[in-house]
Amino acid sequence: MDIQIFDNHTMTELNDAFENAQKNIKKLSQRPDDATMLKLYALYKQGTTGDVQGDKPGFFDFVGAAKYEAWEKLKGTAPDEAQQNYIDLVQKLSDHN
Repeated sequence: MDIQIFDNHTMTELNDAFENAQKNIKKLSQRPDDATMLKLYALYKQGTTGDVQGDKPGFFDFVGAAKYEAWEKLKGTAPDEAQQNYIDLVQKLSDHN
């Protein structure tokens, strides 16, 4: 589902849906697999912060490096697009849970 932002009303709806998705992910009966969790993390960070920032964590920080790399792959994605993708993924997980 593509959302084009035309006015503040549509942006507010996207923000509300994004906040609801953040709440709904915590209500899942099963924790998503690690790859899905990384995708959710990256979409959240891109949607709230924008392009990846800071230095990549060191080699021995496996979790930090994986998160950084997942977020880095979304570089250039508009924050509202990342938020919508996050919402869609949470909805898909909720439907299968």
